[in-house]
Amino acid sequence: MLIDWAHFTPLASLGGGLLIGAAVALFILFNGRIAGISGIVGGLLRPSRVDVAWRLAFVIGLVSVPLLYRIFAALPESRIDAGWGVLVVAGLLVGVGTRYGSGCTSGHGICGMSRLSPRSLAATLSFMASGFLTVFVVRHLLGA
Repeated sequence: MLIDWAHFTPLASLGGGLLIGAAVALFILFNGRIAGISGIVGGLLRPSRVDVAWRLAFVIGLVSVPLLYRIFAALPESRIDAGWGVLVVAGLLVGVGTRYGSGCTSGHGICGMSRLSPRSLAATLSFMASGFLTVFVVRHLLGA
């Protein structure tokens, strides 16, 4: 594995992290809810009249902001070395994992860790270990 130091952007990464932290802090301050994406999207699958509007607004904002960003600057290039089948299976596995883990990286990793939640620490460590193990198996054992 090589690190692409030419495209290393610590200030942009720091700025992005600060924006994410401010957004989740404002979300919990004004709504009293944790900004866990899987929980917000999961709530739309069995909607109730009380909270469907803010959930839809949140998801629409997540999808539309990169489109708005394109007006002012080019999006960074990304390359995905997987076919649609692998992406669909991976997405389903992530969805099942977030349901079993009662949350995802945004809920546990960002919101839960900042609240010093032991459950979120265990979940985030599990996410990281699973990711490391998956990369090791796919790259070194399967040779993909």
